[in-house]
Amino acid sequence: MTERETWATRLGFILAAVGSAVGLGNIWQFPFKTATNGGSAFVFVYLLAAVLIGLPAILAEFVVGRRAKRNAVEAFERLNRPHWTVVGALGLFIGMWILSYYSVVGGWVIRYVFGSATGAYFGAPADYFGAVSAGLDAVALHGVFMLLTAAIVAFGVEDGIERATKLMVPSILLILVGLAMYAATLPGVADAYAFYLAPDFEYLFANPGDVIPFAVSQAFFSLSLGMGAMITYSSYIDGDESLVSDGGTIVVLNTLVGLLAGLVVIPLLFAHQGGVSETAAGGGASALFVAVASAFADLGAAGRAVGVVFFLVVLVAALSSAISLLEVVTSYVVDRYGVDRKATAFGLGGGLFLVGTLSAGDTAWLTWFDTVAYQVLLPVSVLLGVVFVGWALGPVAVEELRKGSGGLPRAAPAWLWMLRTFVLLGVLGTLVLGANTLYEMPAVPWV
Repeated sequence: MTERETWATRLGFILAAVGSAVGLGNIWQFPFKTATNGGSAFVFVYLLAAVLIGLPAILAEFVVGRRAKRNAVEAFERLNRPHWTVVGALGLFIGMWILSYYSVVGGWVIRYVFGSATGAYFGAPADYFGAVSAGLDAVALHGVFMLLTAAIVAFGVEDGIERATKLMVPSILLILVGLAMYAATLPGVADAYAFYLAPDFEYLFANPGDVIPFAVSQAFFSLSLGMGAMITYSSYIDGDESLVSDGGTIVVLNTLVGLLAGLVVIPLLFAHQGGVSETAAGGGASALFVAVASAFADLGAAGRAVGVVFFLVVLVAALSSAISLLEVVTSYVVDRYGVDRKATAFGLGGGLFLVGTLSAGDTAWLTWFDTVAYQVLLPVSVLLGVVFVGWALGPVAVEELRKGSGGLPRAAPAWLWMLRTFVLLGVLGTLVLGANTLYEMPAVPWV
């Protein structure tokens, strides 16, 4: 067996984990789930969920990965808990499930970079999206995005993922700051900020079933929880750095990217239509590519330049997340069977490309895949992980979290208590509400 790779630097791990977290979940999903669920009411619940549920949950996955130094499936065997392997297997399955349709959206982003430069969608954004979101062109660009993802993963942990994310993550932050500064100059920005940032508890108390499950599942999705990504990435840590400080840094940076994306998108929507239209508030596949694209069209020549920059940052963010999802299953195959990394990455990418042709052929499939992932699969996976670390691992988890000079020894027992109580109840509640949402959905695409 060849020697297992590790991160070259601590910063490399942090930026790779942030890169996994800051993808389309922050720039595509977050602003439009905010618009769907009362603006600031959603933001308030999301921030609470990120700190009180997301941070303890991401530390749980870090503990498993660093302790085992193995992929998301074999980690449980290495920890002498083979009956819990199903948790890692489920995370691996969810990562592949999400990447299959995520790559289709990545292909749309590639098209919109060029569409912004030429103004191709400026005349009729909704019609343009309807024409390009499904069909042979969508399949082809889905293939291009998957190929880019596989190529980065094929180069390995240090030479591929770490090098790429060291460039990607700072670029995302700098460009979003610049775009947010530009958005602050648009008409109607005061109303946009009030909708987005002024706490609206009245809406929250009136619609808890709409706000809470989406906000908590958004925290799972945007932090790459329940997908095996954080177990896999933390398994490459070579040393006893503080998981608490690293986890806190990752959550803060991830949340910052989401908030910055909102500071770009929400003002654009208000400048374009004086508020949040049904197209934007509906979220889903078309929101970013119709509502925001329409706003760029209104800006004329400036809209072309801003559109190119915006969709470029979306593309970089999407790639940084996609490589983490492909790395989960690549790590498993390489660890378990000793197969060449390059052949594994491209082979798995090819298989996921084939699955993704369903979503590339019909956006109804993409919406269904996304809803199942958000409302059921992720909460179930996170729930099982919380139970495993909270009870099956218990004192071992506390010992692992205490390692490192910044490990906050006194905080470790409190973390375990939070995992067993508050986090567990939060995830259970989200699962129940999410399952109800899935039950009320229209029929699955093949019916």
